Amino acid sequence: MPTRAPKGDLFASVAATHPIRAGIGGWTYAPWRKNFYPDGLTQKRELEYASRHLRAIEINGTFYGAQKPATYARWASETPEGFVFSLKAPRYVTEGKRLADTEKGIRGFVEGGLSEMGDRLGPILWQLPPSRPFDADDLDAFLALLPAKLEGELLRHVLEVRHPSFLSEAYVALARKHRIPTVFTDSPDYPSLADITGDFTYARLMRSEDKIATGYADNNLDAWASRAERWAGGEDNADLPHMTEATPKTAPRDVFVFFISAAKHRNPAAAMALQKRVDAAA
Repeated sequence: MPTRAPKGDLFASVAATHPIRAGIGGWTYAPWRKNFYPDGLTQKRELEYASRHLRAIEINGTFYGAQKPATYARWASETPEGFVFSLKAPRYVTEGKRLADTEKGIRGFVEGGLSEMGDRLGPILWQLPPSRPFDADDLDAFLALLPAKLEGELLRHVLEVRHPSFLSEAYVALARKHRIPTVFTDSPDYPSLADITGDFTYARLMRSEDKIATGYADNNLDAWASRAERWAGGEDNADLPHMTEATPKTAPRDVFVFFISAAKHRNPAAAMALQKRVDAAA
């Protein structure tokens, strides 16, 4: 059976402030018109609808090229208060020869209209390709280039690593030096490490299954809800793979959990199911 958003006001917002935000990648995907978006909803209103049933969306389009300031402003205007976007930084920055030489590209993207998003701007995701191994000096220089503020407002950066050489204590120490979170990538294809390296947590879950209406079985959703709650409470999750010892409890932190790829048509249902669980526990 298709799993759709709850009945009632189609555009009633769930995006009130909450430390745990469950979301999906993008909002334009034809199969979602059969199991997420209501019949008859026009494509131009899909962002409006999705942003009122989820608390965050990760934008992949910016990975292929920066957008115009007016586009960022329009996206923000179509979403409710409390909702945020995560933006994947352009690949032309992260896939070049040397990360240390990317200052112009970083500045061009960050200062190229992101301020138009206002408080809808969430983390900026810098995704390194599987072909890029860990180079401490190069990465150290790159992380030092990431701007801390934009027009006086704090920016949040997060790093996703995809080469096995990052599975090391040396990488964790470097990420902690710059206080940049590392994506926990739950995937059969990429390395995963859950070491706490920044002051918020960001997970990309890539194991949704076609045969399950909510993408993940109930017990798996229960487990991820519990992990998200521990992260939000300032705790670590020692059951996940680490390169170092689990960290002691700290101050509460924001948590972003995105359901990405795999059985993509199931991901909105998975995100809403996780969201329902963490709301019930609040």
